Amino acid sequence: MAFSYPKAGEVPAAQFQPEYAGSLNHLVDGEVRAWGGKAEPVESCVMLRPEGGGAPARHRIGRLPQMDEAASLAALDAAVRAWDRGRGRWPTMPVKGRIDAVRQFAKRMVEKRAECVRLLMWEIGKTLKDSEKEFDRTVEYIEGTVQALKELDRTGNRFSIDGGIAAMIRRSPLGVTLCLGPFNYPLNETFTTLIPAIIMGNPVVMKLPRYGALCTLPLLEAFRDCFPRGVVNTVSGDGPTTAGTVQRTGKVDVLAFIGSSRAADILKHGHPAPHRLRSVLGLGAKNPAFVMPDADLDLAAAEGLVGALSFNGQRCTALKHFLVHRSIADAFVAKLAAGVSALKVALPWEDGAKITPLPEHGKAEKLWGYVEDAVKNGAKVVNPGGGEREGTWFRPAVVFPVVKGAQLWSTEQFGPVVPVSVYDRDEELFDYVVESPYGQQASIFGRDAKKVGPLVDVLVNQLCRVNLNAQCQRGPDSFPFTGRKDSAEGTLSISDALRVFSIRAMVAVKEGGEQIVSDMLMQRTSNFVRTDFLF
Repeated sequence: MAFSYPKAGEVPAAQFQPEYAGSLNHLVDGEVRAWGGKAEPVESCVMLRPEGGGAPARHRIGRLPQMDEAASLAALDAAVRAWDRGRGRWPTMPVKGRIDAVRQFAKRMVEKRAECVRLLMWEIGKTLKDSEKEFDRTVEYIEGTVQALKELDRTGNRFSIDGGIAAMIRRSPLGVTLCLGPFNYPLNETFTTLIPAIIMGNPVVMKLPRYGALCTLPLLEAFRDCFPRGVVNTVSGDGPTTAGTVQRTGKVDVLAFIGSSRAADILKHGHPAPHRLRSVLGLGAKNPAFVMPDADLDLAAAEGLVGALSFNGQRCTALKHFLVHRSIADAFVAKLAAGVSALKVALPWEDGAKITPLPEHGKAEKLWGYVEDAVKNGAKVVNPGGGEREGTWFRPAVVFPVVKGAQLWSTEQFGPVVPVSVYDRDEELFDYVVESPYGQQASIFGRDAKKVGPLVDVLVNQLCRVNLNAQCQRGPDSFPFTGRKDSAEGTLSISDALRVFSIRAMVAVKEGGEQIVSDMLMQRTSNFVRTDFLF
């Protein structure tokens, strides 16, 4: 089946994305400014045929500012002024004020839903359904964060007394935060760090990703209008020039980054005092699926299919390697390959689209390199047409049997390649996890509790989530999301994120000296020392 390259006029009018008029905008110090310096074209992963004929080419949907060191430092300085050594309007504002501002932002955000969804589709190739889901989930996350902060604030609304000391303990912001989100979930994943950082009182410099930057731009005016000057600032362009420059000043108190461990190490070590830098990192993963001899193969294949190839496998939570007991390997591979062959390869807005174009330049060839390496080591592509590639398209490839030593055994492919290996002893599964540099999740497919139970007990000491007869995933957002080894630093969930972007602080008084506290409470002179419920 040929890959799809429509002409612009053949795209439904409601789904077509022309060049985005606001693509040169950025937010700094409470102003939305048009960038007048160097900019690079933003090219969609959707390739169109020219109306007058010719070869298909990536459709240009905007231009992204390539900001220099001076512009990056201007954004940082705005955040530093908003923090004002902890005395700024935002970090000292009552919790209710911050909550009201964030809720107002969410309301304004909803008004931009259609724009953001369309930009998600065209820039990173996410299906219409998944783009809508990402947007809506982000809005739900914001409200969930508000509710969690209300509960957190209530728990701090009293004095604790111990050893003759009365203390009020609450959480305080940490300071200037540098936030960098990923291309694959440029709204949801970015906002799972951005929103808790902001609502806890931290001014933010947000570095937009190389791919997936445009979907944030329709929200700049809402950021400007809902928050005080300098609380939210954006930069874009080369990482070392922008984020690297900001880090080297030593003025960043919190680093929130989702991406590769290599890039995270560079950013952390670029700070002149990394020991005082709070880091919140979501990094890589090579989540395995273990298919045991008694597994329900229909269930394992169905869950495995979605787990491996949802959004083209471009998820840190994707299933990236299947280890299947030798006795059922052939049967499982046949079911998995049949499922992959049935997936609809289509443009993002088309009904039923499951596999879409890839946003990263050169990604299709890179994936094929992994497949070639596995084939040289004795594997085969078992699904018809697997690995076919053209332009930004890559048809998913089920590769079997992948042996230890092949790149697909240990390298995170982050794309629609599905490696399957065989195992004979349960100890091999544990060894695989121990030897992996990653430690996020695994899935176990099996029905024998005497086999599954002991395996769970050892895996939870190597990984942070074990899924039973289900794919790996992040949600629900109320559950902790983290990893060991090279997979994460810090824990993200709605409640955990509030704690990550804050620190416990307390005001203490000896028994007998409570009059000053009583006066502060009666006269309402402190936003920290209070016992009234604001909500």
